[in-house]
Amino acid sequence: MEFTIAFIGPGTMAEAMIAGLLSKRVTEPEKIIAAGPRRERLNELASRYAIHTTTENPAAAQGADLVVLSVKPQVLAKVLPELRGKIRPDALVLSIVAGATIPHLAAELEHEAIVRAMPNTPAQIGMGITVWTASKAVTSAQRDRAESVLAALGETVFMEDEVYLDMATALSGTGPAYVFLFMEALVDAGVHLGFPRRVAEKLVVQTVKGSAAYYERQQGQVHLAHLRNQVTSPGGTSAAALYYLEKAGFRTAISRAVWAAYERALSLAQNGKPQPPK
Repeated sequence: MEFTIAFIGPGTMAEAMIAGLLSKRVTEPEKIIAAGPRRERLNELASRYAIHTTTENPAAAQGADLVVLSVKPQVLAKVLPELRGKIRPDALVLSIVAGATIPHLAAELEHEAIVRAMPNTPAQIGMGITVWTASKAVTSAQRDRAESVLAALGETVFMEDEVYLDMATALSGTGPAYVFLFMEALVDAGVHLGFPRRVAEKLVVQTVKGSAAYYERQQGQVHLAHLRNQVTSPGGTSAAALYYLEKAGFRTAISRAVWAAYERALSLAQNGKPQPPK
């Protein structure tokens, strides 16, 4: 697919997208330009991927078929006015900025063809999942283009209603943080029992990987509770552990954490400026 891509914001997720696009040959290095304020970071990307770079956001956006907004929510309010009027009428804007709604982006950019997406960090190794949606002005060809870009990061889920994007931010976007914290707690518990940390880490990582793979092998035909019951013998070790987790409010803590992340995602929509937590 011959099209040029401009990344406004050369951060971790932008690099993940660049690496995925090039490894899957969706486009070529000379068709990619990354823009950001830090020349050192831009030089890293240029050296690593042989792409073009610039410190001028408008210059990057002007010639691009696809403009990817990959800046932090805190700086979005500064970036959007720079890009207003600089994006080609036939170009597509793809935003991965948490909390930035399509109506807000369209108004600030004076541009209607916008895709909003929420990837997660496993995208860096092509194992992510991205929930995305598109404005009514996005053509079918532009949708195909957006999906080809997002598919380079892993699985994709298209939703017609934008309301699901903030939900995805709280669930799958923030989800790796919950998983890593859970794994960290298990490792620490293993060390407390007496395992060397390297052994505890190996046991935990493979347990998590194997459990997820085992569930996938069921092809969605088995409820998670059924799999949990399979390893919970009456009066056994799993039953004792699960009883304590339920008593400690494990499910409630997870649910409240996801809800807190969802509320935070909603608060980020105000001009790209995060609101103080409640």
